[in-house]
Amino acid sequence: MTLTDIVAPAAIIPALKVNGKKQALQELAARAAELTGQSERAIFEILLQREKLGSTAVGNGIAIPHGKLPKLGRLFGLFARLERPIDFEALDSQPVDLIFLLLAPEAAGADHLKALARVARMLRDPETARKLRESSDTDALYAVLAMPQSSAA
Repeated sequence: MTLTDIVAPAAIIPALKVNGKKQALQELAARAAELTGQSERAIFEILLQREKLGSTAVGNGIAIPHGKLPKLGRLFGLFARLERPIDFEALDSQPVDLIFLLLAPEAAGADHLKALARVARMLRDPETARKLRESSDTDALYAVLAMPQSSAA
């Protein structure tokens, strides 16, 4: 299974210009709202609530903000490569430049966690992260996300 099961080419932002974490979450919520038909405010609020529990930055310049929406029909992913890294309050104190937003239906349960684990595993792969950082357009980024991953964690 590849990440393209949850990310469409329209859900890839090749060079997002933001100055901080809150602005990044706002921009991602706006794009996700456009693509899912959900409320931008609801998406943003869910992401902020999750960040209050602890940063979704997983280290090595990667963040995976996520949340559940009551009216969402299926898992939805959005990938953004930042034009320049921002502070995301990561445990390793590294600034973030790759963000994968994951939204799930309220009843997704295990599917949400499986998708989250798959995203984290793929982005933690140093080779994949390097390719994403070197790709500057939507098609190239989508091609990297479409690469099948080995099932070994």
